[in-house]
Amino acid sequence: MSKLEVLTPANSQLIFIDQQPQMAFGVQSIDRQALKNNVVGLAKAAKIFDIPTTITTVETESFSGHTYPELLAVFPENDILERTSMNSWDDQNVRDALDRNAANGRKKIVVSGLWTEVCNTTFALSALHDVADYEIYMVADASGGTSVDAHKYAMDRMVQAGVIPVTWQQVLLEWQRDWARKETYDAVTTLVKEHSGAYGMGIDYAYTMVHKAGERVTHGKRIGPNPAK
Repeated sequence: MSKLEVLTPANSQLIFIDQQPQMAFGVQSIDRQALKNNVVGLAKAAKIFDIPTTITTVETESFSGHTYPELLAVFPENDILERTSMNSWDDQNVRDALDRNAANGRKKIVVSGLWTEVCNTTFALSALHDVADYEIYMVADASGGTSVDAHKYAMDRMVQAGVIPVTWQQVLLEWQRDWARKETYDAVTTLVKEHSGAYGMGIDYAYTMVHKAGERVTHGKRIGPNPAK
């Protein structure tokens, strides 16, 4: 495995770390609604490409609260791996889940978690320290820290240690790679329309105004103009 090899649906796995409300309350590095949008978009991308996904939580009942329902709805069949340690790598269930996927060639681990400077950093450094052939791809805009500086310097520290910084849409499009892959084309463009802001708006515009496709939703009649007298 090489960091020069792009992410593919065959070489990747995904882990969500502590995407829980109490952890999100402390996030100041990114708008929290944007954070949730990006997390759910990443989850839906993984679902499209059948990427094995691990969901881990910390102190759910006593402090952090339940994982976002929008995230769990994407993976209703997934077990949730509960921990006490801030470092997911300290939990054997997490290690075993990652190892099972890595045994099938999925040694590129895509990570989305809270907080960047604690749970993400300790996991990434520990995993790279203990497993020489793991590669960690940290999804910067589907993670968040307690301040802009906390997120930035945690990302810097991880990059210095060999972690690859990415964004959620970058991961999605790297998995798609070629628009000729029609088996995932419709699902990817639907996801983009729902979660990719201006990019999604552009696709809607191109489909309806340039290619003259129908609108995505039905609605009432367009009435007017009717200039006031």
